[in-house]
Amino acid sequence: MELTQLEYFLTAARHQHLTRAAEELRVTQSALSHAISKLESELGVPLFDRTGRNIRVNAFGLMFAKRVERGLLELKSGIHEIEANTNPDTGIVNLSYLNILGAEQVPRLIKDYQRLKPGVRFELTQGNYDDINAHLEAGHSDLMITSKETADDKHEWASISTVPLYLAVPKEHPFAARASISLRKITGEPFIGMNKNCGLKKTLTTRFMNTGFELNVIYDAEDLMTVAGFISAGLGLSVLPRMTGLQLEGISWLPIEERDWTWEIGLKWRTDRYLSPAARGFLDFVLSHYPEHEQAVPLT
Repeated sequence: MELTQLEYFLTAARHQHLTRAAEELRVTQSALSHAISKLESELGVPLFDRTGRNIRVNAFGLMFAKRVERGLLELKSGIHEIEANTNPDTGIVNLSYLNILGAEQVPRLIKDYQRLKPGVRFELTQGNYDDINAHLEAGHSDLMITSKETADDKHEWASISTVPLYLAVPKEHPFAARASISLRKITGEPFIGMNKNCGLKKTLTTRFMNTGFELNVIYDAEDLMTVAGFISAGLGLSVLPRMTGLQLEGISWLPIEERDWTWEIGLKWRTDRYLSPAARGFLDFVLSHYPEHEQAVPLT
């Protein structure tokens, strides 16, 4: 059964006359008659009662016409929806990101892009790393904003920003009076860690591998806001970005003296997935408007 057969059938049913239906469809009468006969053969019942060139829709035809008309309307709506959503100027970008990035980084990025493409809409999903990564892997998100260390050879990566990391300590802690600090000084200090769901976890794990000592981790928090809350309460210290949403009362922020203590944040996407024109347009914007970060490259 073909879409053309169904369209021919509905047109013939509306006119109840083969010649007029063929003229509207701009096909020969014999081609129209053949298509309808083939459809009837596939269904196993006649759809019209025939008298010469005149046809009249029978009970089977009326029954079938209602379903076909509804189905074709749904099909056309689906086609129009796809066309609208994939239009680079009016489509939808499905974007997922870590919770902490929703306070400042993501809104700013979307605002900058919508100055150029005001018709583009964003479907946003935020959460911990495991949740938003599952969203990307399942194909529900086009792009994901997360740490560079979470990408692998299935993904491509485009850097957005490099955020300095600080040692965050309770204000009553002896370290709080310092202008800066070496991380060697925190040996034995109660450290507020992060579990694997936290987007910063892999970055810190990679950095601390080169320090030559083990952290005295007393808690593993689910997200960065919880880490900041524990520090503010005086329960320990940690390494955090000085971001909106984390700057709580009761925390002092110390620049880290060792080099390269930064958190690189960027867009991650699957190399084997189709990116809609809307999503590709947003990605191209990121690549061209953040010149300090080079073009996306596959991570191996």
